[in-house]
Amino acid sequence: MNDITRRDFVADVAKASAAFTIVPRHVLGGPGYRAPSDTLNVACIGVGGMGRSDVNGVSGENIVAMCDVDDRMAETSYARFPAAKKYRDFRQMLEREKGIDAVTVSTPDHTHTVIAMAAMRLGKHVYCQKPLARTIHEVRTLMDAARRYKVATQMGNQGHAGEGTRRIREWVEAGAIGTVREVQYWTNRPIWPQAIERPTELHVPPPTLDWDLWLGPAAERPYHPAYAPFRWRGWWDFGTGALGDIAPHAMDAAYWTLNLGFPSRIEAETTRAFPETAPRVSRIVYDFPARGSRPAVRVVWRDGELSAARPEGLPPEQPWPYSDVGSQVWIGSDGTLVADAYGERLIHLDPARHQALTASPPAPKYPRVGGVYAEWIAACKGGPAAGSNFPDHAGPLTQMVLLGNFAVRAGKPIDVDPATGNLKTTGIPEHYWKPEYRKGWTL
Repeated sequence: MNDITRRDFVADVAKASAAFTIVPRHVLGGPGYRAPSDTLNVACIGVGGMGRSDVNGVSGENIVAMCDVDDRMAETSYARFPAAKKYRDFRQMLEREKGIDAVTVSTPDHTHTVIAMAAMRLGKHVYCQKPLARTIHEVRTLMDAARRYKVATQMGNQGHAGEGTRRIREWVEAGAIGTVREVQYWTNRPIWPQAIERPTELHVPPPTLDWDLWLGPAAERPYHPAYAPFRWRGWWDFGTGALGDIAPHAMDAAYWTLNLGFPSRIEAETTRAFPETAPRVSRIVYDFPARGSRPAVRVVWRDGELSAARPEGLPPEQPWPYSDVGSQVWIGSDGTLVADAYGERLIHLDPARHQALTASPPAPKYPRVGGVYAEWIAACKGGPAAGSNFPDHAGPLTQMVLLGNFAVRAGKPIDVDPATGNLKTTGIPEHYWKPEYRKGWTL
């Protein structure tokens, strides 16, 4: 054996130690082990209603804090994660919980922007429920912030990360229905009161609800059960009506597949208009100009009790409308596709073509990502940007959707610059575009 010096021995030991320390933590911890460094510290804001689903969606990470203005709505999520710190005011939570990596926002539409902005300014990744915001100014503010702070973002239009939306695009791009010139939609929403006046009865907020925090940036008004919980969607100060609720799901596949961009004109027909709430029934027609090699496309939206005619060729055993939540009908030069609002249950109305497409589908072109939460979590950990991230997809899609509400509220056709999404029609109240926040609330 060759003699070695003490210095050589120490150097060799140091090298061996260095090599040992780069072994992945999950290997050292045994099967199923995940190092703390590989786990996100997540705070969930708004944990009742749809928020419960979002909590469940990120439950594989470390949920360190929860925030809700209504203890009763939050009690199920609170009970499931007793170790998580509990807050009513998201501002206090963000100030005190320095170790948060990422935030979910599952609150009413009118508070999405103030919460998401506060989190992004602190460098937190953000998952926000759809629609991304209540107004176009807020949407653009969130898009700019996501770029500026370089955080991972995702909107909760879960179908964009699902199998159905990808199959629609693959079928259409494979020529399954030829050239698409029209897409029609229907939803059973509203399933909450709309087309009503502001209530005048006096009510005291439930003791579990902090009404002032629930209002957030919205103008003060007395509490009434006509607003919360759940019934806020039909009020323009808080929500975006049936269109804002379902179109980010239903219109997503067409927006993505056909590269719709912004429309040039929107016309709306509705039942009686009310100043503060969305109508009971709407028919909204978006006209998109030709773009690149794509011809002009018309998109027709219907909600409430109004639905499109039953498509010719739909199998008799299939109910119509196709789904309670929503239906979409793609009309091409060589055929018609029908799907539900999320792009699932996709069928070609020509039985022979449907059989051929299902027996030998087009080769997958778009990666399957394991769902909307998994995709966002991977992005938070340094992976590719999530598909419905704020700047590239969620923001532009939400702006396109919200433009329809301008036609509904204005009671006249709206002309739009398709290059920018800005209104060409004049006389639209400024607060439709950019909300007025009450004192103490800013972006």
